[in-house]
Amino acid sequence: MFLQLGSLLAALLFALPAVADTKEDANLLGLPALKVPANNPITPERVTLGQRLYNDTRFSSTGKISCATCHEPNKGFTDRLAVSKGVNGLTGTRSSPTVANAAFSTTQFWDGRSPDLEDQALHPFTNPVEMGLANHEPILKTIREDKAYVDAFKKTFNLEPNDIKIQHVTQAIATFERTQLFGGSKFDRWYYGGENTLNAAEKRGFQAFIGNGRCVSCHVIEQTQALFTDNKFHNIGVGINKMKQADIDRLSKEYLRAQYDQNEVDKKALTDEKSSELGRFAVTRYIFEMGGFKTPTLRNIDLTAPYMHDGSLKTLDEVVEHYNLGGASNPKEVINPYLSGGIRPLNLTAQEKKDLVAFMKALSSPKLVAKK
Repeated sequence: MFLQLGSLLAALLFALPAVADTKEDANLLGLPALKVPANNPITPERVTLGQRLYNDTRFSSTGKISCATCHEPNKGFTDRLAVSKGVNGLTGTRSSPTVANAAFSTTQFWDGRSPDLEDQALHPFTNPVEMGLANHEPILKTIREDKAYVDAFKKTFNLEPNDIKIQHVTQAIATFERTQLFGGSKFDRWYYGGENTLNAAEKRGFQAFIGNGRCVSCHVIEQTQALFTDNKFHNIGVGINKMKQADIDRLSKEYLRAQYDQNEVDKKALTDEKSSELGRFAVTRYIFEMGGFKTPTLRNIDLTAPYMHDGSLKTLDEVVEHYNLGGASNPKEVINPYLSGGIRPLNLTAQEKKDLVAFMKALSSPKLVAKK
């Protein structure tokens, strides 16, 4: 999160707000242009169908869990739990990342094991601690026997019931998720809209964000847009600091030897806490990505507590203090040897820490806040 900022010139550039086109949708202010897969165009019919599929609890082994269970619109498209609960109250090892603006992520899941929203939507159905199905056939059976679904798939994809495949289901869900875009925060209206929307503490927090806090190195702000993520993976000392080196050595050898496929990595990530802490390494097998997790967007961050991949930090104040200590939850915590190079003590003042939190709270989209 706090890797070294490239140059003083870059810092000065960030300090100059750019004025947005007044014709731009206010709720999208600060967001980049959306890239849509050629084989899955956005249409009103796909969005409507995808939303229904997203909320359908019949696609779980208990009939009680849907995509929306862990990604609720009224909770910032998360569940606000440290780790999510699936079928039969089973808990995984990771916090639900928000669906809001997930369309801009270059990979999905905390460890980036899915390349896009379509692939991501495929896996929770058959994960034993999420929706708990043995395979995707029950989903297709339910859809083919539901007249409303049959009509919708005919209208949307021009498919007969027996021609409906799971990829059509995930395409529809991904299309709905791809339309959940939320910009236009107080920051956006100030930085890109030229409005006087930030108060003194939030402006000081912005200066700390691009200055002493070095947050902007990973939570990127550009001249015309801000995703507040570099879409990369970093070991910031969460989770893996608590692991013994012997466990890391044992598990890393197991992954290198077994060459688990994506489905196996998917299951292990949510069912085995120690495997989960390997992070990006479990996907790539690159030792320099040991304990690395994707930089989350800071957009709407005030709405999606608790924080980090394991939900271990309850407040934004705790998050700031974690980085201030150089990747530790307390001054005595032993830092793991794989810590990303830019993570080191920041020596922020009490005022800087308070102002950073104020700035991050100014990143909420009014459109998403209205859903609370």
